[in-house]
Amino acid sequence: MAVLENAVASSGHAVREVACRDGAIRALVEAVEEGSPECREHAVAILLAMVRSCRDEHREAILREGAVPGLLELSVGGTWRAKEMAQHLLLLLRDCAADYGGRARHQKKKKHELVEQLMEEIDAEGASLRLVEEMVAKLKHDRSTSASSLSVDSQSFQKDSPRRRRRRLHHHPPPVVRPPRLLEVAVSLPCCSWRVRRQEATAMADAMIEERAALLGIDMSQIDLDSVQLPPGEDFGIVSDDEDLYQEDNLELDTGLGNIIIVDNLPVVPREKFEKLEGVIRKIYSQIGVIKEDGLWMPLDPDTQKTLGYCFIEYNTAQEAELAKEKTNGYKLDRAHIFAVSMFEDFDRFMRVPDEWAPPETKPYTPGENLQQWLTDEKARDQFVIRAGSDTEVLWNDARQLKPEPVHRRAFWTESFVQWSPLGTYLATVHRQGSAVWGGASTFNRLMRYAHPQVKLIDFSPGEKYLVTYSSHEPSNPQDPQRVVINIFDMRTGKIMRDFKGSADDFAVGGTGAVTGVSWPVFRWGGGRDDRYFARIGKSVVSVYETETFSLIDKKSLKVENVMDFCWSPTDPILALYVPELGGGNQPARVSLVQIPSKEELRQKNLFSVSDCKMYWQSNGDYLAVKVDRYTKTKKSTYTGFELFRIKERDIPIEVLELENKNDKIIAFAWEPKGHRFAVIHGDGPRPDVSFYSMRSGNNTGRVSKLTTLKGKQANALFWSPAGRYIILAGLKNFNGQLEFYNVDELETMAAAEHFMATDVEWDPTGRYVATAVTSVHEMENGFNIWSFNGKLLYRILKDHFFQFLWRPRPPSLLSPEKEEEIAKNLKKYSKKYEAEDQDVSMLLSEQDREKRKMLKDEWEKWVSRWKQMHEEEKLDRQNLRDGEASDEEEEYEAKEVEVEELLDVSEEVLSFDFEE
Repeated sequence: MAVLENAVASSGHAVREVACRDGAIRALVEAVEEGSPECREHAVAILLAMVRSCRDEHREAILREGAVPGLLELSVGGTWRAKEMAQHLLLLLRDCAADYGGRARHQKKKKHELVEQLMEEIDAEGASLRLVEEMVAKLKHDRSTSASSLSVDSQSFQKDSPRRRRRRLHHHPPPVVRPPRLLEVAVSLPCCSWRVRRQEATAMADAMIEERAALLGIDMSQIDLDSVQLPPGEDFGIVSDDEDLYQEDNLELDTGLGNIIIVDNLPVVPREKFEKLEGVIRKIYSQIGVIKEDGLWMPLDPDTQKTLGYCFIEYNTAQEAELAKEKTNGYKLDRAHIFAVSMFEDFDRFMRVPDEWAPPETKPYTPGENLQQWLTDEKARDQFVIRAGSDTEVLWNDARQLKPEPVHRRAFWTESFVQWSPLGTYLATVHRQGSAVWGGASTFNRLMRYAHPQVKLIDFSPGEKYLVTYSSHEPSNPQDPQRVVINIFDMRTGKIMRDFKGSADDFAVGGTGAVTGVSWPVFRWGGGRDDRYFARIGKSVVSVYETETFSLIDKKSLKVENVMDFCWSPTDPILALYVPELGGGNQPARVSLVQIPSKEELRQKNLFSVSDCKMYWQSNGDYLAVKVDRYTKTKKSTYTGFELFRIKERDIPIEVLELENKNDKIIAFAWEPKGHRFAVIHGDGPRPDVSFYSMRSGNNTGRVSKLTTLKGKQANALFWSPAGRYIILAGLKNFNGQLEFYNVDELETMAAAEHFMATDVEWDPTGRYVATAVTSVHEMENGFNIWSFNGKLLYRILKDHFFQFLWRPRPPSLLSPEKEEEIAKNLKKYSKKYEAEDQDVSMLLSEQDREKRKMLKDEWEKWVSRWKQMHEEEKLDRQNLRDGEASDEEEEYEAKEVEVEELLDVSEEVLSFDFEE
């Protein structure tokens, strides 16, 4: 392609030869659309040479091949050279490009007449109009510092029809205010010319109309578009998918210039030292990301021929530019030159700052909806959310009526998943633009948006004060790791309190991994529901931040050599750290308890011959269980034991627990919520054992004791009731949904059941009901079952393409422990009211059942009566068929068998026999 471009550029004969070849123009257009960056650059250069050599001859042929969409895309996303050539070619393809005089003025009057005739054709295909809008919008972003720079209000601009958008862009004058610093550079940059920007945007939209006109055989010179008046509010049926995104006055739009940074406070040097300074700058910034070709530009003072003390650097991605700003802002080149780095798109904010301060407008207070109103349900029901297909539904669990009651339903509510906040106040949805939270008992209005493009994961702080969002982005170099962006938002204001950027490797230390090797959640919250601290693990460090300033405690991380994992106490600011063996076993592994913020080590336990280690906190923070896999003396196998820490007792005593059979594999472990018991599934066979232990014993409360062992259970997962006492032994995956409801107080099985192919088991927050679900991991019988706590199936709902089931969490009870104990003692007195209500509902259901049975009985009797009447009406016909016999009773007839022989055919055939054999 490069050789062909050179030939075309050097010879007019070569241009004619290429143009005359069958399919040559089509091949060049396809190369512009689908080729590599270099190939696209060469192809557009050849097309430009053809149009320049003979515009009238080649223009129509290029338009007929549909070149405009590819040129629009190339003018925005191509190399610098390809962008310029594509923009020039688009202008030449305009019918008025050759004459900007009287003919241009005439065409200006004629062009708008084509809109009404062409819009239906464009709208019919859909893709053409969307491509024009996207390319024009992106070009406007790439060629301006913001949408507001064209004096177009973002809200009304987005709601306007495409025709009105183009007219507003064309008629509104650009602003003349410039930032005081770098004024001359902003004016001198070709990509910042307001006049060129307006012309290019209009040219691209007009070029698409020109192309459609050529395909339809319409003569542009005979059309006057100014005479066309569109109906008020006409949008040609194109409604924005994100209409609600443009209803806030302070909305900030992506400018498309996020990959450009400005580096200030550079040395001012003459032209002879220009290359040396450029080399130093390029060396520093090319280590952070890939700088585009011709992507580093230092302007010169035309009078002194010296640099102006700043430069522009354009990276391939916005993430690289943001990282460069973060890494080099404040970089000390020498004593006199400390870099001041800012994003190019930040100047849009500078331009919107008024010259004179004006007090902000005070908005009247309007009380919002009570977000805890759902807790006051008279029937004391719980809510849950499900996702099936494109629909997301919130429903009441109405166990009395044996069916769910709909609360709120919405299609395409989220683009990936939904998630309740820890206290049930908010429901979060995930979108390409970011995340949003919704709340209420039934309305579920949107409460706040958190802008984070391409967000993939979210996490709430335990007290719902903060929201953590995560996204990963592909690097420009495939060999580089993905770039990760993590934002921490204030839930109420939507403000970013702290952001973290880096490679995926920076966030992949420790943990089991979630997305592209990153351990999620990256930040783990501590200090209970006060949301005072959050921490992340790094290479030989644990970085603990406090939320008052969102900075490191004591401005430095906690150094722990080769730390592998950590976890917070659920109630106290205590960190449990695990460090594996070092030096080939010379330095033992250890588990340490560290108090925050003092960073004082409360307790430490050395562990020898350790293969693996897992830590489990009890929900009240009273106990910590450490499951330790150790090597045998031969190092060929492992065995498992438990180190049990009593956190609330003096000096934090540690107790060792080993199974009766050390070789048993630990399949699952779970603490009883708010209790002192725990359960373990252990064994190597297809039917493992389940053992229950207590941290208390009859004689000595400071010793662990075994309660019982259940032999040969089809279980591989444990699910305690949130209120304790009851547990479900579940056999998921290979066990095909076996369920055993077990009462740990009485040490007896309440019920055994099955939900075939169940993938999820989840208790409601009160411990009264259990949901089991089959998600779309399996193609058959998707849906969920609701069970009582003792294993009675209440109702079953089938849903195709079922993805998610989540109970709505409840906040902690406001009752004191003494009040709860009093209620438990007088439960019979309090329960009379609810037993009466249950009896009324039961009677109502019984009455409904009786009415239903009576209706079925009446329908059956009507059917029998109708058939008896028909039987009586056909009596004479039956008598005639029986040769006059009147009786219908079969017993009065004698059955006789009559054999009838009939000769069907006779044939003769001569058979030959071989007598010699």
